Amino acid sequence: MKAILIPEFGAPEVMQMGAWETPAPGPKEIRVKIKATALNRADTMQRRGVYPPPPGESPILGLEMAGVVEKIGDGVTKWKEGDRVCGLLGGGGYAEYCVTHEDMAISLPDQLSFEEGAAIPEVFLTAYQALHWLAKIEAGEKILVHAGASGVGTAAIQLIGLAGADAIVTASAGKHQTCLDLGASHAIDYKKENFEEVVKELTDGAGVQVIVDFIAAPYFQMNLNSLALEGRLVMLSLIGGVKPEGVNLAPILRKRLQIIGTTLRARSLEYKIALTKDLQTNCMPHFASGKLKPIIDSVIPWTEVVQGHQRMESNQNAGKIVMVVS
Repeated sequence: MKAILIPEFGAPEVMQMGAWETPAPGPKEIRVKIKATALNRADTMQRRGVYPPPPGESPILGLEMAGVVEKIGDGVTKWKEGDRVCGLLGGGGYAEYCVTHEDMAISLPDQLSFEEGAAIPEVFLTAYQALHWLAKIEAGEKILVHAGASGVGTAAIQLIGLAGADAIVTASAGKHQTCLDLGASHAIDYKKENFEEVVKELTDGAGVQVIVDFIAAPYFQMNLNSLALEGRLVMLSLIGGVKPEGVNLAPILRKRLQIIGTTLRARSLEYKIALTKDLQTNCMPHFASGKLKPIIDSVIPWTEVVQGHQRMESNQNAGKIVMVVS
């Protein structure tokens, strides 16, 4: 099969089309003919050599896919050839075919295209895990989402609204309308505004109940200061660095804060299956009805993968960059 390979680590230009062995489905696995995949920050990190795939996963980039079941392995009961599916992958999305456990595949509603399906799994599973499994958000709470126009950010805004909570976001000014249109009550320009001060003003000094953060070190103190009593900080990435300077930890005890770090790719298969089933049950009907929607920045052919990575790494995208596999 054809696949996008990284013969060496480095800039986007190292990626090139090549040949790779077509995977065979094992017991309880299905092989999917991939129609579309999507770009994630993790792909750019793996390409640079700083985020290796977990043991046993495909070394090919790509953490999600949408396509058609092409072959089923022994013991598969949920799917048949020709079924439309999407799903999270541990790797292997930048290819013509992938294999996945039958319980990791999600039925793709007929109302959604393959391009839309490819924009759902990674960001909505990540956001759902952060908001519901970890932060356990409740109706009426105020949630601050950093990088609100990112893939996970746009998914989080919608899930927060669906839960009856209030989403406040940080994003560059040009992306504010995207966030507001999705239901955010306020968008903070992180380049010109101090989000701690804005949050204090918006909450009459009380703070927000939950923060979903990707930035880490530069935001850590302000995050602690911006949380309300018994607030929860969920950290999903370390984009800004890992060593905050001059941090005052007193708010953690004084406000009885919870700081929760999480990843998804390296989780056990059992964990990811349970999360996938939760999303299938609680969210996929809302995609069929239109209440939830994948937010797509752009759709590109996979021959333009280099340009796609460049766009993501320069923070130009609002929503997902989807890649058509052909």
